Amino acid sequence: MLLVRRSAAGFGGVVRWGLRCLCSGDAAGRYRNTVLLPRTDFPIKVNGPSLLEQEIKIQQKCGFDQLYKWQREKKAKKEYCLHDGPPYANGDPHVGHALNKILKDIRNRFEVLRGRQVHYVPGWDCHGLPIELKALGDLGTNELTPVQIRQKAREFAEKAISRQRAAFQRWGVMADWDNCYYTFDGKYEAAQLKVFQEMHNKGLIYQDYKPVFWSPSSRTALAEAELEYNPEHVSRSLYITFPLLTLPAKLTAKAEGLSNVSALIWTTQPWTIPANQAVCYMPKVQYSVVKRADTEQLLLVATERINSLSSLLKTNLESLVTFAGTDLEGGVCQHPTIPSKEVPLLPASHVTMTKGTGLVHTAPAHGMDDYSVATHFNLPVECMVDEEGRFTELAGAELQNKSVMDEGNAAVISVLQAAGAVVKEEDCVHSYPYDWRTKQPVVIRASRQWFINTATLKDKAKDALQKVRVIPESARSSLLSMLDRRTYWCISRQRSWGVPIPVFYHKETGEPLLNKHTVTHIAKVFSEKGSDSWWTEPVETFLTPDVLQKSKASSVSDYVRGEDVLDIWFDSGASWAAVLPESDPRADSYVEGKDQIGGWFQSSLLTSVAVRNKAPYKALVVHGFAVSEKGEKMSKSIGNVVDPDVVINGGKDSSVSPPYGADVLRWWVAESNVFSEVQIGPNALNAAKDSINKLRNTLKFLLGNLQGFDPRSQAVDPKQMHYIDQYMLHLLREFSMKVTDAYSEFNYGLVIRLLQSFTARELSNFYFSIIKDRLYCDPEDSVGRRSCQTVLEEILDGVSRSIAPVLPHLAEEVYLHAPGHDEGNTLFRSGWINTSPVWRKPGLEEAVEGACAIRDSFLSSIPGRNAAEFDLVISIEPGLFFELMESLQEEPTSTSSQLTELMMTSRTTLTSALPRDLPSDAITSTGSFLINLEGGMIREESSYSIAAMPTALSRCPRCRRYTSDEPDCLCPRCQTMMEKNGK
Repeated sequence: MLLVRRSAAGFGGVVRWGLRCLCSGDAAGRYRNTVLLPRTDFPIKVNGPSLLEQEIKIQQKCGFDQLYKWQREKKAKKEYCLHDGPPYANGDPHVGHALNKILKDIRNRFEVLRGRQVHYVPGWDCHGLPIELKALGDLGTNELTPVQIRQKAREFAEKAISRQRAAFQRWGVMADWDNCYYTFDGKYEAAQLKVFQEMHNKGLIYQDYKPVFWSPSSRTALAEAELEYNPEHVSRSLYITFPLLTLPAKLTAKAEGLSNVSALIWTTQPWTIPANQAVCYMPKVQYSVVKRADTEQLLLVATERINSLSSLLKTNLESLVTFAGTDLEGGVCQHPTIPSKEVPLLPASHVTMTKGTGLVHTAPAHGMDDYSVATHFNLPVECMVDEEGRFTELAGAELQNKSVMDEGNAAVISVLQAAGAVVKEEDCVHSYPYDWRTKQPVVIRASRQWFINTATLKDKAKDALQKVRVIPESARSSLLSMLDRRTYWCISRQRSWGVPIPVFYHKETGEPLLNKHTVTHIAKVFSEKGSDSWWTEPVETFLTPDVLQKSKASSVSDYVRGEDVLDIWFDSGASWAAVLPESDPRADSYVEGKDQIGGWFQSSLLTSVAVRNKAPYKALVVHGFAVSEKGEKMSKSIGNVVDPDVVINGGKDSSVSPPYGADVLRWWVAESNVFSEVQIGPNALNAAKDSINKLRNTLKFLLGNLQGFDPRSQAVDPKQMHYIDQYMLHLLREFSMKVTDAYSEFNYGLVIRLLQSFTARELSNFYFSIIKDRLYCDPEDSVGRRSCQTVLEEILDGVSRSIAPVLPHLAEEVYLHAPGHDEGNTLFRSGWINTSPVWRKPGLEEAVEGACAIRDSFLSSIPGRNAAEFDLVISIEPGLFFELMESLQEEPTSTSSQLTELMMTSRTTLTSALPRDLPSDAITSTGSFLINLEGGMIREESSYSIAAMPTALSRCPRCRRYTSDEPDCLCPRCQTMMEKNGK
């Protein structure tokens, strides 16, 4: 090798030292083995059965089943408690389960990585009518004792739990699956009864005879949360006359000469007319007596309803007299189907003017508002409907045993028509409550039930809710309005499969025996023997002499056990008392679908506020439902149901339903906008698969270039790194902070977007394209290459940890291939993204981003052409910006400076002014860059000019850069390296 001193081609006689080329001929092939290309056995794609085998293998090798227990035993300064709302144990796992469980697991895994101790106990809601009906349906008989029913129901629930639990584990959900909570467990039931007892002691639980939603198809009372409203329900609606027997005193003078006036009412439930006790009016509005033009019939209606009624009846209604609603006080009507019965006109606030006549038929046994009127005016509450939804003998022989929703309703209409009381009949399509399980209409009927007085709890519950964070915030108004609508909560059910209401009744008086002594002892028995003991043990087991004495009750032989069970919303609503840590039974978050706004969220809030005057949660996360890709509700009849088992394992035809594995399902959850309806189907799943494969490609590049690198001994101190390497650490730190914030906000979609932006823009399009020459062609142990590898290892670590909560299988797979880890260690046991404040260096960001601004101008000036084929001259006036660029290139002209690497050119010259003798083929452009340092204390906008021209240098056969003095010869850098290696 001969050192020669020669003038560079152009630019003011700049002198450089070079190496005379000692090679000749076509040399590219011979240097292939000297280039340090990426090497790794990490596959870019894993599909089909091998994907499924790999996920199972990773779960086993990385101890997925032990992670929860490990983190519970590890010391931690903070605990994160996510309380699991119990899925219902009555069917196979579905995509709604996947959405909910994976959302929770992503947050829990994030918290484990952050070093917090996670409290997460999965549970199941095991009681209730649907399970009981399915268990009975399997047997095909109703002739069973309560104990037999309960045994079959328990077996059914346990099978469903087993299937669901296996699916949750396969999805990678972290938990101690051997220690879950079940609402049919004796200890859980005992904790529930303790809540019941405390609420009863405070007078919040009481027995009463009042109207409730009743399901004839299920033969039990239902709570509001157990209803579905069918907007297409059709009712036969009637306009009915109630003849006025006694005119109100104030109306007598005004309506002088008027006789045979009838109050006109409208109803969509004619079957309730036999139970009518009053006609209600609104005191603050005007009423009129009108005369029909066609029949001269006189009708009493609200003044503002006259025009609508005239149109409806297709006749003119002449107003004869108008008066205030208060003038109706004292009026009495004749019942339309019971001539001997008189019913009063009464004021009421629930009367509306939006439809009807302004007068409302009132049957206290069959309406909540009607019952309020009855309570205020001491009206009788007579229920004429039995548990099967049929008229009782109280309704008369014509109606007895007829179904009120079918032939009974038709019979009442016939009676009304025969009496001449029907003015108009028409079908009315309206929203009507249905039993959420049997999908059959319900009725409102009075019966003796147990209630929670939510009216006294609502204000406290609202106050407690104001201290709760709601995500999204828009769900708060729904929570509050649901509370407003709930005047009382019926908690008794006339079934066998549930927690029995712990009450005894006196055989003669029917008086209930229920106090803290009885309930405390019953809870103790349930804790030891389970609630089956209510039916299997003698009464003496519960009413011991000690309990009777403390209760000041008579002999045990005077009492019988109650047969009702508790509403399952009370079951699950008391879970905070049975599951959450005793030290602070308040979860950091509850995460459930929007249907729980009126369900578990509310029942949990009401029970907790009743007992402890605070909410059981600090935050509520309300997500949407999973729907088809067309936005339709999933239905077997439509054929658009997506089975998560088929998503993971594939269907019968793998060309139609390929196996995607669990991570694709998890990516779908994370990427979706879960606060609205979440669409799933082949398009969404294929897109998720493609996104993961793109990520695998990035991870493969990182792993391939870390082959043989040990960060524990070969890492370079940030102060010795290239500026662009330091800059990437700075970007990695910003990325990790944004990702951390997004996870904390349950904004997993933002996590995905941040990840995709970082890997595509900052890594693939920018950093990777710049550093390949240094990685592949610099000496293996050079500071420049080690500097780059140090950053690549940090990026690999940061990216794999950032995505680990979403893709735990992929993250652990990467960790198994990554350098610098002890055998047996796993990613989830080694913490969150590790960044350092040292990575943010004053001036570093401005230096690199300033160079990038120049780079963008340069690349824009040579569209479609290779930057490596150009020499670049950068002109900046002396000042701060020039000094920043000078830190990237100490010599005026260089083929190997950091500035040249960033520009990806053949060589770069940094000067204070462009040469006057630029070649004719030079491409020039200008730009400016604003420097902002020390929080705006230093601001300086600097302009720059650039000139790009085809390089006179030749392409090196080893590094492929245009840095060689002669064709087919090594550049000085490669020549030196080859000589050092003896090649």
